[in-house]
Amino acid sequence: MILYFSGTGNTKWVAEHLSDATNDTIFSIPDELKKGTLHYTLKDYERLGICFPTHGWQPPHIVRDFLRRATFENVRYLYAVTTCGDNIGYAMSILRKELHHKGLSLDAAFAVVMPESNVCFSFLHLDTPESEARKIEAARQRMPHICKLVKQKASGIEELVKGAIPFTYTYIIGGFYNKHLITDEKFWVDIDKCIQCGLCAKRCPVDDIEGLPPHWKHNGSCTNCLACYHYCPTHAIHWGSMQRGQYYFNKREDQK
Repeated sequence: MILYFSGTGNTKWVAEHLSDATNDTIFSIPDELKKGTLHYTLKDYERLGICFPTHGWQPPHIVRDFLRRATFENVRYLYAVTTCGDNIGYAMSILRKELHHKGLSLDAAFAVVMPESNVCFSFLHLDTPESEARKIEAARQRMPHICKLVKQKASGIEELVKGAIPFTYTYIIGGFYNKHLITDEKFWVDIDKCIQCGLCAKRCPVDDIEGLPPHWKHNGSCTNCLACYHYCPTHAIHWGSMQRGQYYFNKREDQK
């Protein structure tokens, strides 16, 4: 069983690679939360994988909320994979603490560097097309290694990229980000560019967008995954005053 959350597609791609290699079924965490029943009993041979993007050097709120509400039985092998733009700080340490509260511990932990998608900080920038291509190719080369270890149920593995100042990343900068910027209050729509296609609402993993032209519900459900921003075909959706580009996995393939 592979449980994943993904906004712009990076983590979904990782989860699909793992599923193809292990034959383990993948489940979307937002979809699981909508079902309401969060009790999982694994078979003796099953692995439990948790795949998530690093948001502000921490696990996304939706992933932490899911783990706090879910119950698991007969977990014999547990691993986690996080995607990130450059580094993860202590994001995996936070995940370990969440799992510890459930009586669970990681056998293996991995980080996969993927193209940047965060447009909320002035000091973060999306990758150039060349950098984006390099990161994706490096990830393609790395995934068989991760899949092999997971398939073998290797334990005691930690292959992470914490960065030079992980505490500062996670608890100072990331603390501010996760406390103040996980909100839909900063999204707005350029009405002149909006073609009212509804794709933003379709891509929102927590159903936080409704109407045409779209508006956000402001009900606290937003994860700030930025899927609505990045998938908009006319770049009509903006976040605050930032003037940035867009990225989602396979965007260039879609444009061919």
